[in-house]
Amino acid sequence: MAEDRSPETAVPAAEYDEEALAPLGRGRLTFRRFMRNRLAVGSIFFLIVVILIAAIGPFLWHWDYRSGVDSSAFLKPPSAAHPLGTMKSGLDVLAVLMQGLRKSLIIGVVYALLMTGIAAVLGSAAAYFGKWTERVVLWVTDLLLIVPQVLLVSIIMAGKVAPSWAWLALALLMAVLDWPLYGRIVRSMTMSVKQREYVQAARFMGLSSWRVIFRHILPNISSLLIVNITMGVGQAILYETTYSFLGFGIKPPDWSLGSLIQAGISQGPTTFPWTFAFAAGALVLVVLAVNAIGDGLRDALDPSSAAGGAA
Repeated sequence: MAEDRSPETAVPAAEYDEEALAPLGRGRLTFRRFMRNRLAVGSIFFLIVVILIAAIGPFLWHWDYRSGVDSSAFLKPPSAAHPLGTMKSGLDVLAVLMQGLRKSLIIGVVYALLMTGIAAVLGSAAAYFGKWTERVVLWVTDLLLIVPQVLLVSIIMAGKVAPSWAWLALALLMAVLDWPLYGRIVRSMTMSVKQREYVQAARFMGLSSWRVIFRHILPNISSLLIVNITMGVGQAILYETTYSFLGFGIKPPDWSLGSLIQAGISQGPTTFPWTFAFAAGALVLVVLAVNAIGDGLRDALDPSSAAGGAA
């Protein structure tokens, strides 16, 4: 028997879910694609916990990373009084580790923001203005790309940099030396974007060149900049660890993951493994989490990526 399809039994058009039928905006679509990446989402929660521990932990923990010396516990293994053990100087490893995490994360964020900002401004300006601006920017990038960064950082950081400002000097120096590669990528993307109709329309409307760059060009390559910032945090933490391990970065009484690893190795990583293992483990987990978030953002922002799934 055929089903009755009379107009009286038909579903009115108004009863359809208009929200489900509405097209997704770019932000909502990117969020849905990102949330499908379980590793990236889990890494965000892990990183939030690490940031909270690094930001709040030193104020709640009863041992201080500078003056909290336990004269009865030198190079002692983990115990109830010192969950992660103590160092050769009697400092609590947990207190030093929380300070090291905080300092390394701050360096990573400052480096990533500054490096990406320099690359975005100079790279887009070189492509947009052309002529002598482009020649000067390309000359600077070529010069910085051939400069031995480790040697230059070691010379500057071994000079008269106050220990209290060593973290900021290191972050600024790394950012200034590392932007050229990303600046070239921004320049290449700007070369294609500046020929779009909306950019030409903005120029014909009389907008200044810098307003066109900041309002129409950079927002349209924002996916690259966002991923670059995220990946730059992990890259900076590895750089800082290397320089501090070599003695050109953060030094006691301040601490970073690199200086803590260096101190742990000097005290004997096999004889007293707690002085080295916790800092090394924290470094690996934080960098892996940041890189996983960056990979998730890259897949979510790239419509051609199959890893983000279908909309």
